Amino acid sequence: MNTPAVEETVPVQAGQSDQDQRSFIETLRRTGDVVFVDKEVHWDLELGAISRRMAETDGSAIVFRNITDYPGQSIFVDPISTWRRAAVTLGLPAHARIPEIYAEYIRRDANPIPPVEVKDAACRDVILRGKDVDVCELATPMIHEGDGGRYATWSIDVTKDPDTGWVNWGTYRFMIHNKQYLSGWPFPLSHAGKMLREKYLPFNKPMPIAIVMGADPASHLAATATTRIGRDEASLAGGLAGHPIEIARCLDSDLTFPACAEVVLEGEILPDRIANEGPYAEYPGYRSGELGSGILMKVNTICYRKNPILSMDCTGLKDCSSVVIALAGGVDIQRGLERAGVPVTGVYVPSEGAVHLCIVGVSKGGREVTEKVLRALTGRRTYLTKILVCDDDIDIFNLSEVIHAFATRCHSRRGIIIKDIEKGAVALAACYSQEERARTAGATAAFDMTLPPEWDRWETPMRATFDGMYPAKVKKKVLDDWKSYGL
Repeated sequence: MNTPAVEETVPVQAGQSDQDQRSFIETLRRTGDVVFVDKEVHWDLELGAISRRMAETDGSAIVFRNITDYPGQSIFVDPISTWRRAAVTLGLPAHARIPEIYAEYIRRDANPIPPVEVKDAACRDVILRGKDVDVCELATPMIHEGDGGRYATWSIDVTKDPDTGWVNWGTYRFMIHNKQYLSGWPFPLSHAGKMLREKYLPFNKPMPIAIVMGADPASHLAATATTRIGRDEASLAGGLAGHPIEIARCLDSDLTFPACAEVVLEGEILPDRIANEGPYAEYPGYRSGELGSGILMKVNTICYRKNPILSMDCTGLKDCSSVVIALAGGVDIQRGLERAGVPVTGVYVPSEGAVHLCIVGVSKGGREVTEKVLRALTGRRTYLTKILVCDDDIDIFNLSEVIHAFATRCHSRRGIIIKDIEKGAVALAACYSQEERARTAGATAAFDMTLPPEWDRWETPMRATFDGMYPAKVKKKVLDDWKSYGL
């Protein structure tokens, strides 16, 4: 691996996201958050194994520039699988703290910037149609042993509601079925899944779709966001980027996508055909499902840049979804709790929890508040299996403090509240049986880690910590003199 020297710790345009994937890679080179592999690496498992090891050690993103059988093509792996790279995506210093990243996301999310449509797109250096279409000509790797096939990941999957005109950007898994067909699995309650089942299948109509690889980081972040039906993800991407996103119209449909993309597959989901799909090693960190029936996409047009750089998320423990869904999902959870009247002070979805765990800080605790949190977070659908509710004297972004509170403040009987989910559980966690997965059934447990409300201020146990046990004057002196102590 060719590891670049670290030249600076902030992007060139502080406060703005990069305009395309190539400039994002250059920014990561300057911050020391990407490595370039020029040694030949095989697309069949070797590339995936390197990427998985790097993700599990919180390592850098990788650009593989010499892939067996695919001269001239590169793969950019795990663009935003660490909080450092999430910070860089938002134009923050790479060393920004997680609470600062959340705060900046919230600010930008609240200030969307509409896109600008352009006539051409970067991906149209090469255009393949008809008999020339062959998705196997793209360097899509076999990521994990036991996968049902070679998967396109970290893509922006574009669909449209035929009634409202809403163009949805999402991120779903698609497996190469043969040279012109992909099989996929959009979760039934996802935006694309609902659109397909409610607006196209009942009328036996094909659903136009575009699979976009290698766009700018803000557009990918917007496509993975937990947001409401009808919200324009292109405008959200503009807000996250700090500038308008340029979009282009597909050649075969009126779908729009980030014009800076490296590769675009245009086609349609067929209403009357299915194909084998899976199994696949998903973001919870386990291989999920067996070989089964998936939706079938016919690819009609392939467009790509010369010497394209494909994008890939090496899914599993601590992957891109663990960070980007944790970021956008955490913001969405906090807003939902505020609407429900919960005295929430913050929400953290740690990447180690694979989107199934969230930590909620509250200004007033007790079982009643924890029950309100549980009701608010188990509505239409839920990824969550565990919710930890903490007093606001606990730094929810410090897992050491959270674990200590869990061990000492959560009553082993009164502090655990369980709600069964009969429909709407995202049943990819290993705790769910096959029968539960088929019914999308499961359960969510909330842990009340707050001190009993009946404690008065004199009875409440004081935390034996630096922050909790010393006067402000002493703490300031110690911190100011820390280096002079020889520490």
